[in-house]
Amino acid sequence: MMAKSARAAAAWRTYREVTKPGTPGLMTRVRAIPRMVGAVMRGQYAGMGKSKLALLGLGVVYILSPIDVVPDFLVLIGVADDFGVFLWLAAALLGESGRYVQHERSIIQGRTEGLEQA
Repeated sequence: MMAKSARAAAAWRTYREVTKPGTPGLMTRVRAIPRMVGAVMRGQYAGMGKSKLALLGLGVVYILSPIDVVPDFLVLIGVADDFGVFLWLAAALLGESGRYVQHERSIIQGRTEGLEQA
């Protein structure tokens, strides 16, 4: 029961962050994920390290992998662990990509301010 409420709380926090006025919306964040991954891999975005990116990649592999820590034939528990990893992964990716979009916007804003001063 506690794990279920923790997952629900994580989902609610993610929803609140994505819908907060003035922050990047859901689709903006989703579209930014490939750019963010590329920027992290090239060392152009210091907001997230390669180790965290690797951890997120392991989360994707775990969800897609037919091998589970808790087998899916234990229906409720087996599916719940996949769902828990999915919620963690979604919250982490959406949160990180939101920060990345803000980072991109600050760079663009800095460039346009530099052009106005010239």
